Amino acid sequence: MALEKIDIETLSRKGITEEKLSEELTMLREGFPYLRIEGPAVVGNGISRMSEEMQSRSIDIWDQYLAAGGRVLKMVPASGAASRMFKDVFAFVNGKKDKPDSDFMKRFFDNIEDFAFFADLNNACMCLYDLSVSSLIKEGRFKDVAKALLNAEGLDYGQLPKALLKFHKVPGTSRTALEEHLAEGAQYASGKDGMVRIHFTVSENHVPLVYRKIEEEIGVLGKRYGVRYEVDMSTQKPSTDTVAANLDGTPYRENGELFFRPGGHGALIENLNDLDADIIFIKNIDNVVPDSLRADTIRFKKVIGGTLVGIRQRVNEYCALLSKGTPDDAKLAEMLDFLRKVLCITHDGADEMDAKSKAEYIFSKLNRPIRVCGMVKNEGEPGGGPFLAYNPDGTVSPQILESTQIDPKDKAAQKMLKEATHFNPVDLVCSIKDWKGEKFNLPDYVDKSTGFISIKSREGVEIKALELPGLWNGAMSDWNTVLVEVPAETFNPVKTVNDLLRPAHQ
Repeated sequence: MALEKIDIETLSRKGITEEKLSEELTMLREGFPYLRIEGPAVVGNGISRMSEEMQSRSIDIWDQYLAAGGRVLKMVPASGAASRMFKDVFAFVNGKKDKPDSDFMKRFFDNIEDFAFFADLNNACMCLYDLSVSSLIKEGRFKDVAKALLNAEGLDYGQLPKALLKFHKVPGTSRTALEEHLAEGAQYASGKDGMVRIHFTVSENHVPLVYRKIEEEIGVLGKRYGVRYEVDMSTQKPSTDTVAANLDGTPYRENGELFFRPGGHGALIENLNDLDADIIFIKNIDNVVPDSLRADTIRFKKVIGGTLVGIRQRVNEYCALLSKGTPDDAKLAEMLDFLRKVLCITHDGADEMDAKSKAEYIFSKLNRPIRVCGMVKNEGEPGGGPFLAYNPDGTVSPQILESTQIDPKDKAAQKMLKEATHFNPVDLVCSIKDWKGEKFNLPDYVDKSTGFISIKSREGVEIKALELPGLWNGAMSDWNTVLVEVPAETFNPVKTVNDLLRPAHQ
């Protein structure tokens, strides 16, 4: 397409190349191919179920790694407002009914005093209406209570980021999701120097609020857990925004300018690439529990951390050996066995390769970023799932996929989808440096063909929106991936405000 002067200025301002724009418009016109899968990853074939002894060994490895001065970082994607969390409350406020008539809103008001933010909400109601929450409810003024929660003159929970919402009551006070992540990090990611390093990705308009909260809390929590904190933030880069298109594939414009949207959490691969640490944990902002219920979380964070350290040690030893030349047949067989049994990478023709080709193949597979991902038994929670998927080079390896990446018309693939036993809770730990200690360039390992297209409404017009390959999906497609079963107790997401009424958040 021929670019206009205003287009060139827009691209320059965002740091987007003309080549990237052209690629995205082609994707929007032609769509993405479905992924070919061999089957779901299950325990014994793609997913490891660790015995008590294996767990203890991994925890020991992790504790030794920290004691030896290992540099650890915790990354928490915390971008965006919490408005979706309050979708039902907004609908009630904007609806015609003055009293809650849905099961959701009845439960919300029946249990309103159980929310960690109740004291703040009560104070807001006193300031706004000179009445308490209970008095307003007795008078049938349910909407005024909801407005005090959502609107800017009250708590502004409809626009604040999830990071700053009060999730849990603790003795004498209450904690936001951000505070709980700071507390959690102190319990498994404190280095030899007593420093807990945490990185939050936030929306640009939330940076001042989040920064202020961090400054308020790190001293208090540091004293509580006997640690120090090094906390920083980043925002999604404008260069990762994706262009939108009309339904016919032509660029969508507003006021004559190309219209760009945030490219989804896959854009955060750039933020992850900017971080410098030996080991990086990744966990979503809304998946956190209070101290009293955190034992399983801490245990299995150490389990997956120690598993990663142990695997990385083997990988680094093999890479160092392969860099010196072609090992003997016995060593090559050992390495192939490691690829198959530990990394779950298979290649039908590997055994028939000559020694030199075999060594090159093994090195190409080992010398990549590594991630160990916790997987939870599927009990109806939302989330992508683990599968054994075919790669462009003909190998099969574990991947985390969304159902939209699997052809709905392929009966065999849909059968495999239904046979899946686990799902992805976004509980992973990563190694982003090679065997020489040099950082990988993570965008090199993204499978660009794993994005997807969604239809959005923009000021009454339906447009095509391009979602980048997800951070833990296609953005890490070419990583070495190890899947470990973790208990359901480690996954407690807050997708709606009423999720805060679940036992794990009380």
